[in-house]
Amino acid sequence: MPLTFTTKAGTLSLLLGKLDSAHIAPLITFTVATWRADRGRCIDRVLPDIGAGPWIVRSSCQREDRAGASRAGEFLTLPNIYADGLEKAIEQVIASYGEAVADDEVLIQPMLQNVVRSGVAFSHDPNTCAPYRVVNWAEGSDTTVVTGGMGGRTWQQAAQSPLPPPAIFVGVVTLLEELLVLFGDIPVDCEFAVTHEKDIETLWLLQARSLTLPHISLPPSVQAQRLQHIQDKITRGMQSHPFLMGRRTVYGVMPDWNPAEIVGIRPKPLALSLYRELITDTIWAYQRHNYGYRNLRSFPLMPHFFGLPYIDVRLSFNSFVPADLNEGLAGRLVDHYIDRLLAEPMLHDKVEFEIVFSCYTLDLPQRLERLAAAGFSVRERGAIADSLRQLTNRIVHPKDGLWREDAAKLEILNTRRKKLLASNADPLELIYWLLEDAKRYGTLPFAGLARVGFVAVQMLKSLVAVGVFSQTDYETFLGGVSTVSGQLVRDRANLDRSTFLSKYGHLRPGTYDILSPRYDEAPEMYFDWSQETPAIEPVPPFSVTLPQMREVVKLLETHGLQPNPVSLFDFLQAGIELREFSKFHFTHNLSDVLALITEYGAQWGFTREDLAYCDIAVFKELHVAAADTRDVLFRSIEQGKARYAETLKISLPPLISKPTDVWAFEWPETEPNFITQKQVTAPVVGLNELERLQGAIVCIPNADPGFDWLFSHPIAGLITAWGGANSHMAIRSGELGLPAVIGAGEVLYRRWSCSHRLHLDCVGRRVEILT
Repeated sequence: MPLTFTTKAGTLSLLLGKLDSAHIAPLITFTVATWRADRGRCIDRVLPDIGAGPWIVRSSCQREDRAGASRAGEFLTLPNIYADGLEKAIEQVIASYGEAVADDEVLIQPMLQNVVRSGVAFSHDPNTCAPYRVVNWAEGSDTTVVTGGMGGRTWQQAAQSPLPPPAIFVGVVTLLEELLVLFGDIPVDCEFAVTHEKDIETLWLLQARSLTLPHISLPPSVQAQRLQHIQDKITRGMQSHPFLMGRRTVYGVMPDWNPAEIVGIRPKPLALSLYRELITDTIWAYQRHNYGYRNLRSFPLMPHFFGLPYIDVRLSFNSFVPADLNEGLAGRLVDHYIDRLLAEPMLHDKVEFEIVFSCYTLDLPQRLERLAAAGFSVRERGAIADSLRQLTNRIVHPKDGLWREDAAKLEILNTRRKKLLASNADPLELIYWLLEDAKRYGTLPFAGLARVGFVAVQMLKSLVAVGVFSQTDYETFLGGVSTVSGQLVRDRANLDRSTFLSKYGHLRPGTYDILSPRYDEAPEMYFDWSQETPAIEPVPPFSVTLPQMREVVKLLETHGLQPNPVSLFDFLQAGIELREFSKFHFTHNLSDVLALITEYGAQWGFTREDLAYCDIAVFKELHVAAADTRDVLFRSIEQGKARYAETLKISLPPLISKPTDVWAFEWPETEPNFITQKQVTAPVVGLNELERLQGAIVCIPNADPGFDWLFSHPIAGLITAWGGANSHMAIRSGELGLPAVIGAGEVLYRRWSCSHRLHLDCVGRRVEILT
């Protein structure tokens, strides 16, 4: 008969003598009633029952470790207690219960010595409720690092993984399996420690309780089948391809068109299909080829694994190779890029700044030197530089630069959108043509202008690298750039509500998410109309000194770049501004499409929540085919719901380097992007706390431009889980001089967003949890 979880002390007592995989330290326990009746007798038990101190006095309240609510960490535990402080420690623990009841307990055990590792282990992933063995641990003697939320590393493995766990986790995983058997497969959460003495490591169980999950877990065999399908897909994708350079590939959530930043790790089916339709299936490759890179047309950039979107990094790296570069050299270059990413996976959101050579910059010769260690000859490095120079000159040419043609398409997009919306076209026709126009005149030029934005920022950074600009010059230049976001804040202060919403009302956080209301659909959610918008602090005007101008002239001539200094600075400013400007306009079409889908679906009895699960292809099909509309929509929604239920049960690492990574991996701590050189100490708030935004550090999941409404509030700082060094929020924060951490990664973001008060030190590149 399975055991039953009781109190902390009761469960440990129950397991004494029954565990084979771990030890339990000697313990004594007594109730609050017993303590109050005869505290002397309770104290007299300690030394003979569990030996001399130091001891640890632990809570064992009836209200903790119960089914439905663990209340972990709510009550007091006091370590390193000796005889002279034992009575006081027991009183403090009981006081932490508040209104203690007679049956509440106090648990006392010897302090473990020579602890080398400790943490918390779960039989199921608390986030997905799926059967993953999850270990959150820290090395060292401090057993409170993990339980106190101060850090630690996280490793997880599917329950039926064909891979053995790493040696340091064999005992912990065996312990989890044994506890599952003893408690009848009830999901379990346990605390553990490992001691090291006389060259022997010993595993200790410190606590075991039922793991409260919001949903019933699926059978491990079902999970294993899904992961096997993903492994098979990745195995096929990692094979060589006749039309691709590079021996293998890697899959990531952040390199190139970073889906984690734009649509999230687990987007609903409609958002995922829209992102594919508008950008990652075809548009991305057309733009790269148009700008002089290798032809990757017909290669979808973003596969998904049961709904989790990833970028095929080999495709991305192929697309950054100039089209005229020798194929043999191109192949070696792609392999080098992938090897570098695998060697430094923390660069996965910085590949274009730290790994790939995608354009010519003023420090390119020095940066190319690192290829020498990888076996690239002087001649080969020169060939790469020549190709990049020619490609870059085509982009930045003062009169015929490719970006000028792309910028002109935006006006066509706006004109056609107004004409469409003023027509008598039915909703399906509007949806179809707004999307087609969004691709041809919106996302295609946006992709080009985004490329220009990257080139501009890299060129600007190279001016710092070669010593022409200081870091202050760099930030002053960015601060003087006029973006849509900056204009939004100014207009919020100067325009009346109606005029403001007519201009910016189409924006929404989660640009592709139908469940995210537009500004004009829920203005009170985003703006406090009773408060004045904070004034933007004036940025010192940027100006180039005469010696700097002379140095730029010399550098442009030396490197064979075509623009003169004035044209170069015009390009740098336009490149950064137009990237945001084009995004603002193509998202208008997209936002209108989502509004039309909402209205059209409502006519057939479907809510926004329903429509979030359909595929955008269903509306294109309804436009071109005679069909039973309600039935077609219903089937698409039901299929989407079923698939999304599977999406929610899958966990994968942010970077997949080999097929077996789908079974087991460690969550990496990424290297965030720190914006500005400022510091700030402030409370931490989330998006749903409008009244607390003033003077706070705000945590948001990604760097989507729809979050621009935040800047109309006097926030003190910003942290995003996902986002690159050149993402919208990075540029926006730099423009405003707002201290920000962009792209913290899932592990750090979870830790920082759950804290109460933080210190951001951007110049020191650190974040300190204060409370």
